[in-house]
Amino acid sequence: MKTFIKNARYFWAGGDSEVLENISILTDGSRIIEVGDAVALAAKAGDAKTIDASELIIIPGLVNTHHHFYQTLTRNFPKVQDAKLFTWLVRLYPLWARITPDDFALATEIATLELLMSGCTTAVDHSYLVPDGQSDLYYRQVEAARKTGMRFHLCRGSMSRSKKDGGLPPDSVVQTEDVIMKETDELVSRVHEAQRGGMTRIIVAPCSPFSVTKELMIEAKKYANSKGLKAHTHLAETKDEEEFCIKEFGVRPFKLMEDLGWMDENSFYAHCVHMSPEEVVAMGKAQGGVAHCPTSNMRLASGIAPIVEMLKADVPVSLAVDGSASNDCSNMMLEVRNCMLLQRVLKTADCITARDALKVATLGGAKVLGRDDIGLLQPGYEADMVGFRLDSLRQAGSSTDPLAALVFCAVDTVNFSMVHGETLVEHGKFTRFSDEELKELVIRQNERSRQIYSGQ
Repeated sequence: MKTFIKNARYFWAGGDSEVLENISILTDGSRIIEVGDAVALAAKAGDAKTIDASELIIIPGLVNTHHHFYQTLTRNFPKVQDAKLFTWLVRLYPLWARITPDDFALATEIATLELLMSGCTTAVDHSYLVPDGQSDLYYRQVEAARKTGMRFHLCRGSMSRSKKDGGLPPDSVVQTEDVIMKETDELVSRVHEAQRGGMTRIIVAPCSPFSVTKELMIEAKKYANSKGLKAHTHLAETKDEEEFCIKEFGVRPFKLMEDLGWMDENSFYAHCVHMSPEEVVAMGKAQGGVAHCPTSNMRLASGIAPIVEMLKADVPVSLAVDGSASNDCSNMMLEVRNCMLLQRVLKTADCITARDALKVATLGGAKVLGRDDIGLLQPGYEADMVGFRLDSLRQAGSSTDPLAALVFCAVDTVNFSMVHGETLVEHGKFTRFSDEELKELVIRQNERSRQIYSGQ
C-alpha cells in the first residue's frame, strides 16, 4: 500500500543533509519510493493514503541501541533511587527474579509504545536474565514487539556466573553455558530476519564481564561471527567494573574484550564511560560500536563517556536510553538532548551540535547495528520516519532553526510515526491501540510493579 506524506513544512533526510521546506515523501509497502515536490509526486501517488504533514518537521526515526524493557516494571523503586550500579544491581536482582514471561511481554509493550511516542522506530532490548529458566520469555517479547509495530533487535542475553561463582546475580536468574548457547541457536533459527528491511533480528549478548565466564564470552562471539550476527555486552560502565576486571582478570575491561576476540566491527558495547584516550583510538581502528547512555550514566553517577573524542577517532557511536530502572523513562528525544548537553559540560559549548546529536541517534544507530536500510530518508530505504508539530508552547520562538529546536527545546512527543511503511502514530494517537487499551496496559503494569516490589 502506498502512503503519500504531503508537504512536510520541514524535512531532514538525516546524515549531513540540509533541512528542506515543503517536501513530500511517497512510500510503497515498507520502503521510500521518492522524495520531492508534492505536485510532482501527487501524479505518482494514485490512490495512496495521504497524510498532511504541513505542520510537521519530518526526520528519520531514532534508533535506540540499548535498553532493558523488563525494567519498566521496576522504575523508581525506593531502595535503588540513590544507589550506584553494583549496589543497584544487588538490590534489584532478587526482585527481577520474580518477573514472569507474561511480565516480559507486558513490559515490552509498555517500553516500545513509550519509545514510539518519543520518536524511536528501532529498538534494541538487552534481555539478559532468565528467571527460573523460563526462556520462552524471548518469544513472548518478539510477539509483543510485533504487536506494537516497533522494529526490534532482541539481544539474547545471558548470565552464567551467579553469586556463588563470584558474580552478582542469584542462582535463579542464571543459566549454564550449554543451555544458553543451545537456546540462542534455537531463537535465531526461529525469529531472526536477516533480509533487508527485516523487522526482528537477534543479537548475541552476554551480559557483562562480571556476570559471565570468559569461556562463554569467547563461545558467544564465535557463534555470532559464524551466523553473521551482531554481538553486544556492557563495557567500561563504572569504576567498580574496572576494579573487578583488574582484580579478576589482571586487565582493564577494554583489554579483556580485546583478549577475548570481541574488539571488531561486528561488536558493540553499552556505556564505554571509563576509557583511556589510547583505548578510544584503538576502538576506532577496530570499528567497535558504542551505545551511549547519557541519562543512565548520570542517574547512576557512572560518569561521562568521551563521546566527542570517540567521534573524532571514527568510533561508530549510537544513542540509547538504557533500562527504565536506571533512567526511569524511555524517551529518545530527551536522550538526544542529554547527549548534547552532557558533552558540553565535559568539553566546550561548541564541541557538539544539535545536528551532531541527532545524527548519532539516527544514522549512528543504523551503523552500529550494521544496517544500511534505516537512518536516512531517501529512496530505497525503509519508511521509518517521525514527525513533530512546530506549534507547541515549548517551541514558541524557536522557528529560526526548527531541527535544532527539537533538541534545544526538549520536544519529546511525536505527532506522527511510521515504521516499515505503517503509520503507528497519527495526530499524536496510536493507530494500533485505543486510549482505553493503553489505560488498561498501564493499570496492569502498575499492579505487577507493586506485586514485584512487595514480594509476590
